[in-house]
Amino acid sequence: MTIPDRARIVVIGGGIVGTSVAYHLTLNGERDVVLLEQGELSCGTTWHAAGLVGQLRATQSGTTLVQYSASLYEQLEAETGLSAGFKRCGGVTVARTEDRMEQLRRTAATAAAYDLECELLTPEQAGDRWPLIATDDLVGGLWLPGDGTANPTDVTQALARGARTRGATVIEHLRVLEVLVADGAVTGVRTDQGDIEAEIVVNCAGQWAHHLAAKIGVSVPLHSAEHFYVVTDQIEGVRPDLPILRDPDGYTYFKEEVGGLVVGGFEPVAKPWVAPDQIPYPFEFQLLGEDWEHFQILMDSALERIPALHETGIRKFYNGPESFTPDNQFILGEAPSVTGFFVGAGFNSVGIASAGGAGRALAEWILDGQPSVDLLAVDIRRFAPFQNDKEYLRARVAEVLGLHYSVPWPNREFDTARPLRTSPLYERLAAANAGFGSKMGWERANFFAPPAVDPSIRYAWGKQNWLPWSAAEQHACRTAVAVFDQTSFSKYVVHGDDAEAALQWICSNDVAVANDTSVYTALLNARGGYESDLTVTRVLDDEYFLVSSSATTERDQDWIRRNIPKGLDAHVTDVTDRLSVLGVMGPHSRDLLGRLTEADLSEDGFAFGASHEIELAGATVRATRITYVGELGWELYVKNGDAPAVYDAIKEAGVDLGLVDAGYYAIEAMRLEKGYRAFGRELTPEVNPVEAGLSFTCKLGTDIDFLGRSAVEEAKAAGPSRRLVSFACDDPGAMIWGGELLLRDGAASGQAMSGSWGATIGSGVGLAWVTAPEGRVADAAYVGDGDYELDVGGRRIPVTVSLKPLFDPAGDKIRPAQSWTR
Repeated sequence: MTIPDRARIVVIGGGIVGTSVAYHLTLNGERDVVLLEQGELSCGTTWHAAGLVGQLRATQSGTTLVQYSASLYEQLEAETGLSAGFKRCGGVTVARTEDRMEQLRRTAATAAAYDLECELLTPEQAGDRWPLIATDDLVGGLWLPGDGTANPTDVTQALARGARTRGATVIEHLRVLEVLVADGAVTGVRTDQGDIEAEIVVNCAGQWAHHLAAKIGVSVPLHSAEHFYVVTDQIEGVRPDLPILRDPDGYTYFKEEVGGLVVGGFEPVAKPWVAPDQIPYPFEFQLLGEDWEHFQILMDSALERIPALHETGIRKFYNGPESFTPDNQFILGEAPSVTGFFVGAGFNSVGIASAGGAGRALAEWILDGQPSVDLLAVDIRRFAPFQNDKEYLRARVAEVLGLHYSVPWPNREFDTARPLRTSPLYERLAAANAGFGSKMGWERANFFAPPAVDPSIRYAWGKQNWLPWSAAEQHACRTAVAVFDQTSFSKYVVHGDDAEAALQWICSNDVAVANDTSVYTALLNARGGYESDLTVTRVLDDEYFLVSSSATTERDQDWIRRNIPKGLDAHVTDVTDRLSVLGVMGPHSRDLLGRLTEADLSEDGFAFGASHEIELAGATVRATRITYVGELGWELYVKNGDAPAVYDAIKEAGVDLGLVDAGYYAIEAMRLEKGYRAFGRELTPEVNPVEAGLSFTCKLGTDIDFLGRSAVEEAKAAGPSRRLVSFACDDPGAMIWGGELLLRDGAASGQAMSGSWGATIGSGVGLAWVTAPEGRVADAAYVGDGDYELDVGGRRIPVTVSLKPLFDPAGDKIRPAQSWTR
């Protein structure tokens, strides 16, 4: 085949993901597409995938992706003439423990929230669905009739034919050596047979994606692990329509294969393969060596579940490398550092189920400039360059593979590749017996255990061991004063002669404020959905200081840079690693800080929303009067070198005021009592300020345009079809984590997005969506007219909902009407 000199879009990789992207690009009208495969289609990881197509994921958007995949695979043969080998056989998941059964009950409630057919099973019913299994050790099970299986190679060939039919060129045996870049944008690819110019390059190179991207300075953090399954001889009673069987407590799954079974799984500790830059070439339709010793834990479990395997031979042992990411979510989107370079890779053993929906989503992103659905969980911008480190990835992949079948505790922390990033206070917090979690690589104190008590989390679905310690921190913050290390906040400076004009367009709120004033604002997309929420402080006429959540460092900067109007002099600088942050919060915070500074901290001298550089404890700090816990307080931005001394001074000065160290679990509980929203939970690209109850953060009362304004105005005029509400459980014993089904008058109405146990309210608290029936507005009357319950692991817990904060709805504690003198 003649190699073209140019194409508008080049897709690298002819596996199921690359062909899906090409298919959907052409489906959306783009004809100038060239797909390049270094070997033959499906020869990398795709060909040896087990082909399971599950229908339910942890999020609505993730579920929508896999549901679309299944529907696509069903209709491919009618369109292309090639069968995808897809069959809806259903799926049975069994539970050996009560903890696992609790997970399945929560899964069933999630299915109800997403309107997905699902049924809880007794052990006997599970045996009826899958007659070959032993059921004597089971607690119960779950039936998902929409689950299915597909032939990965057949799907790939069908997608490729569909792309070709609509004009795409598919070239096999052409190896891409590197991506060509000039002035921060792709210009094409260099192959072993010459260069091809391109405006857009899509990296769907599977386990090769990391190394290919690293050559141009783009981070695609993934690492391969050896992944195992066996195919058995034929077994009496195994029929073609036998459902998928998952036994996660035994780490195993089973599916029918030509009268026998595929027996595979996800062992607790995986076996990493070679580093991403050491993958051999060529490596086509190849397997690694058999490792029966490593597979033994899976085989032993399989023999327990299916006794017939004791008398069944093994036809083939498969050990194929497969790539996994540090957080067990795949990678999608445009790289923040190179314009026109898109990635779809790192599918963590769910590539067959995800490829259809992911290919469509990535194609839309390429053609429209942004995704049309919430892809936060898989967005490439959730990772930073430091996470591309090969040693970090190798350590993490050994843990990540096993997470597929571990109990998905809602607050589970990774154990491997830590600590990675620490604040200057890390050693002090460790000495104070902090229990650390990790966010964006940062070690963060979640809570503080009493002296000589092990601060490790004992995971459970109910109240966990740390709750009394966190409740004490909450109480101290509400009644006295607490200090929080919040150094992990993302921090940026936007500067330039046109900084104000640029931010007025990008920010929903009015940032044309006086110097040393802070504003809470949204960053919205054209549909009026949230791309971030953050605090903007005007420092100088041409400089602003922005503070955002820990996880959005790369994403925020990319969004701001891409949306600065052309011709404006405005630039973004990341200062996250330069500054530590101390939150001093509580009714005694003013008294405490007053002992360390000559600055006027009075209500008149330092109003809410003010931000000033002050001298405190011998250091120059920026103090901002703001809160995320609903108490009087200040956030102190301190140079890293000064942070330990400032912290020590605060601790010493606060002894007689009841000062305590407090962690992020206390912050979470108190922000939910106060009804404060969080990006990534309540606020996503599919949520607008009207339904989120945050219209006040939009400058609609001015004639100043901003990105997303017209969409917000339309949403406000139409009225919201759903509303975000605060809730409190009537039963103080219930523990809420987020994700629980909310029922209104006994019918599914929404979902809790966040949950915790609020010590001040004295019960489980959170934020949830209440959705009105089609054609009705979810106004205050509708919200207030129902009786509400949460499905908490199968139990119906009555809850009280409110459009106002549960705690201090008037905000008196944030702006106390009291005098203060030194």
